[in-house]
Amino acid sequence: MLKKYLKPASLPNQVSLAVLVLRLSFGFLMIPHGYDKLQEFLAGKHDFPDPLHVSPMVSHGLTVFAEFFCSILLIFGLFTRPALVILLGCMAIISFSIHGADPLGDKEHALLYLFAYLSIFLTGAGKYSIDAKIFK
Repeated sequence: MLKKYLKPASLPNQVSLAVLVLRLSFGFLMIPHGYDKLQEFLAGKHDFPDPLHVSPMVSHGLTVFAEFFCSILLIFGLFTRPALVILLGCMAIISFSIHGADPLGDKEHALLYLFAYLSIFLTGAGKYSIDAKIFK
């Protein structure tokens, strides 16, 4: 059953190329955000928002996992949709909880990532991904 959700959609070459560009650009652009948080996490600095009320340390760790490690999976097109579910959740929390009361300009970046991730989720990883090779 899981294979059904991991299998990439059958897309024309141009769409697969467009999805590849989206995956690479939004994956590489997110990595520095996650890397900075990873460095803080490893240094023991856990002064971090806790919108899920699971502790600042756990929230910090979950954000690092999403922004850094799931972005790497996205770049390679490996377990793309599960990684995107995590990234979508992270961007939704940032947009609507962390910056929920803020003006649009403060939540704009998170919303841009959210809609890009949603677009990739809807199309799948495309032909130029590891998912396409593994889950034929």
